[in-house]
Amino acid sequence: MNEVSRKDFVALLGTAAATAAVPTAAGAATVAAAAAPAAPPMEMAQMSMGPGLSLGSEPEAYTFFTEPEAAVIEAAVERLIPTDALGAGAKQAGVAFFIDQQLVGAYGTAAKMYRNGPWAPGTPQQGYQLRQTPAELYKQSIAALEAYCNKTYQSGFAKLTAAQQDEVLHGLDGGTIKFDNSPAKIWFEMLLQNTFEGYFSDPLYGGNRDKVGWKLVGFPGVAANYADKITQHNVPYNVPPVSIADVQQGKPVAAGHEIMHHIAMENAARLDQVNK
Repeated sequence: MNEVSRKDFVALLGTAAATAAVPTAAGAATVAAAAAPAAPPMEMAQMSMGPGLSLGSEPEAYTFFTEPEAAVIEAAVERLIPTDALGAGAKQAGVAFFIDQQLVGAYGTAAKMYRNGPWAPGTPQQGYQLRQTPAELYKQSIAALEAYCNKTYQSGFAKLTAAQQDEVLHGLDGGTIKFDNSPAKIWFEMLLQNTFEGYFSDPLYGGNRDKVGWKLVGFPGVAANYADKITQHNVPYNVPPVSIADVQQGKPVAAGHEIMHHIAMENAARLDQVNK
């Protein structure tokens, strides 16, 4: 699959899934915006930052992945959603950081998953069936991937050529590459799912930087008032996307997001009260 057609495919998935409110890494999701805990209410998001702080104001640093692990994930997600003529790829969009933040939290520890046995292979309809938590699966699989690449190519995954990286990812996807102590295909499917989530979720979760995923598919962002647009068939709805952080910080939004003006002002007023 060439890179442009791959990005077109990603855009198609994003169009279908960006309308989901929550990513699945964050909690209950869909193929492109799903595998995470549900977004907290706006008031809780504001209060958790403390007086005077805004969402996205803290410096980003990996807290789950080691530096070599982060390099592997950055390289892998960039091949899954590459930078091309249509825009930034998954690495620039912060997808690896998004995954890191999910794995260090409730999703990574399987806090909301059924954790008792029996540990038997299930059907696709039965969902996640592994003994390992997602965090454990990532750790084991990255180590196994590096062992495979060093044995096969005499180099770690991050230092392989793009063609070699694609060859490995295709092998994982097709089930021709297997790991001794980790289900390689299941981990690849999780990585792919989490990559879509990070690319299309609200930037609040650490990915979709500069709203690149939303801009790619024309998604306007968080709740807006579309009532007067419903009957305007085949008319493009062209407004810059608005994120949860934009609203929380009281940033002005473009015409077409009328309800967002009200919400932004209301939340700015609440922040002023908290900071006094």
